[in-house]
Amino acid sequence: MSEEGSNWRHGAIGHWEELGAYHQLGGQRLFAVDLGPTGEEDAEPLLVIHGFPTSSFDFADVVPRLARHRRVVLPDLLGYGLSDKPDLAYTMAVQADLVMALCTELGLDCLALLTHDMGDTVGGELLARQMDGSWPVEVTKRVVTNGSIYIAMAHLTAGQQMLLGLPDEPIDEELAPRVEAVTAALQATLHPMRQDLDMGAHAELVVHGGGNRMLARTIRYIEERRADERRFTGAIESHPSPLAVVWGPDDPIAVSAMAERLLIVRPDATLQWIAEAGHYPQVEAPADFAAAVENGLKGCHRRS
Repeated sequence: MSEEGSNWRHGAIGHWEELGAYHQLGGQRLFAVDLGPTGEEDAEPLLVIHGFPTSSFDFADVVPRLARHRRVVLPDLLGYGLSDKPDLAYTMAVQADLVMALCTELGLDCLALLTHDMGDTVGGELLARQMDGSWPVEVTKRVVTNGSIYIAMAHLTAGQQMLLGLPDEPIDEELAPRVEAVTAALQATLHPMRQDLDMGAHAELVVHGGGNRMLARTIRYIEERRADERRFTGAIESHPSPLAVVWGPDDPIAVSAMAERLLIVRPDATLQWIAEAGHYPQVEAPADFAAAVENGLKGCHRRS
C-alpha cells in the first residue's frame, strides 16, 4: 500500500492499487496488476505496457473483459503511476530491463503484447531483444495502439514541447505541473466529444510521488525514439508475430496516418479504428477497445 493509503483524491486509484502488488526489481520498486486465469486451458498471458505520462490505470476499464480468459499483467513503468520515481535517466533500456525482470519473476515465458503510446517504444525494444536472442520469451501476438511509432509524423503538444525544452533534470517544485494542469492536458488529447471525461485520477497518478517533477526526464523517450527509430519501429514492423493495430483515429498527437503507414509495411496486419476516440481509446471507448483487442488477439483478418 502506498503512503497515501486511503487518502487518494480519486477513490478508483485505491481500488486499482488493491488489485496489484509491489515488486523489488533492480533496486527499484515497481507496481504491477496481475489478474485473470492462469490455467493451461486459457489463452497465453497478455503483457500490457502503458504510455507517457500516465500508467497502467489507463486500462482499468478494459481489464475486466480482457482478463476473462487470459492472465493480464500491467506494470507501471519506472517513473510512472505507483512505481518508484527516482532521479535518473529514463531510457528505453532501463524500462525494458525492468519489464524483463518482472516477466522473469512472474514466470512469463510465452505472452501476447499490448502497447500504447510510449509503451509502443518500450515494446519495440523488447521485440528487438527477443529477435536477437537476449530476451528468451515467445511473443505470440501483438496489439499496437496510439503511439508515435513514426516520430516525424507526430504532432507534439505545446506542453510536450515545453517539457522537451527544459533541462533533463527534476523540475523545481514550485514550477512542476499540478493535478489540475495535467488533467486539462490529458483531456485535450481526447476526441472533442469525449473531453468531458474526468482524467483527474490519471493525472493524480502522474503527480503522485513527485512524478510531476520528473516529467522533463521521462519525456526524453521522444529524443531516444528520434535517435533510434529504426531499432524500435523496425522491430514493430518486422517481428514475425501476428500484428493487430487498434487506433483512435482522432488522436491529435499520434495521428491516424501513422496506423495507415504501418499497415503499408505490414499488409498482413489487421486495423481496427475506435470511432470517436482520440489518444486514449481505452479510456474513451473501453467496451469497443476491449472488443477490438480481443479480435486482434484472435487473429481476426478483417479490417474495419
